[in-house]
Amino acid sequence: MQKYNKDLKQILLLSDTHSYIDERILFYAEKADEVWHAGDIGSQEVIDKLSAVSNFRAVYGNIDNQSVRVQFPENLFFEVEGVKVLMTHIGGYPPKYNSRSIQLINENKPRIFISGHSHILKVIPDKKRNLIHMNPGAAGIYGFHKIRTMLRFSIDKEKIENLEVIELGNK
Repeated sequence: MQKYNKDLKQILLLSDTHSYIDERILFYAEKADEVWHAGDIGSQEVIDKLSAVSNFRAVYGNIDNQSVRVQFPENLFFEVEGVKVLMTHIGGYPPKYNSRSIQLINENKPRIFISGHSHILKVIPDKKRNLIHMNPGAAGIYGFHKIRTMLRFSIDKEKIENLEVIELGNK
């Protein structure tokens, strides 16, 4: 585990919990300044537990019910430490973005584009659009993935640093 400078904004990025939350996820969430969830949250329990330990941002995913959808948007655009972030659940990846994502990227010009849905961990620089695409894989136990994963990184004055894959073990 990397040592983090607490002057930096510490981010934990996860997706596809599908109603599953455990002590390992919460251990890392408690150490983060912000937890970002890229959809398929699955339940209010996941929202409540993550919100209780850190600042929580999320988008809804295709499995999320109406009670989750009224709390979180489909697409979320925000800025942290001068870094513009665009998060959605189903977005594709470079160069295979879906048409909705291409439009959102062109309109918002994010430095980080986040999507979930595939359950496949990917971090891909997109030099054409001057952004980093991040998909944290799946932190839950449902789906075809074999290893549960999340991403952790820090943001400091427009710099994205200390990117780390967290493996939570077999599902």
